[in-house]
Amino acid sequence: MADTNVNLPPGFRFYPTDEELIVHFLHRKASLLPCHPDVIPDLELYQYDPWELHGRALAEGNQWYYYSRRTQNRVTGNGYWKPTGMEEPVVSSSNSKRVGMKKYFVFHVGEDATAIKTNWIMQEYRLSDSASSTRSSKRKPQPKSDYNKWVICRVYERNGEEDNGTELSCLDEVFLSLDDDLDEISLPN
Repeated sequence: MADTNVNLPPGFRFYPTDEELIVHFLHRKASLLPCHPDVIPDLELYQYDPWELHGRALAEGNQWYYYSRRTQNRVTGNGYWKPTGMEEPVVSSSNSKRVGMKKYFVFHVGEDATAIKTNWIMQEYRLSDSASSTRSSKRKPQPKSDYNKWVICRVYERNGEEDNGTELSCLDEVFLSLDDDLDEISLPN
């Protein structure tokens, strides 16, 4: 598949906030309004493992974005997305009203009993019920089930078990993986 960023002007990057994903993209998609720029593709998420998203979803850095139908079935060919924690509200920066909800998922390879947790994370954004009733009342009424059938997903792979914002170089990872006593290794000052 061709480069998924072709609809962005040269030099532009796609780093939306949670609020922007919901208000400027998901709300417009659910309301059948055009999105400008129209860069986020529709995918049936649960047909693809996270490492298969390249070339199918909008890629920006190490993150992939796409619309998907909201479903309870989060099983792929090689594993499943397991929810973690509670849904978090996404609030408007201008009036502090809730515009949507965000839920985290972790990808597990295998089946329930023998599944292995991976570093793949998905943030699934949906419109909140209050956002759908408030926004749709300004236009023609829409059934709630129709309005809330879409989600936006942001998928990325964490660097390691403890993601404290620092990346290790290849050499750092080699040194940390050594079983030998690290005191015997002398590093340049």
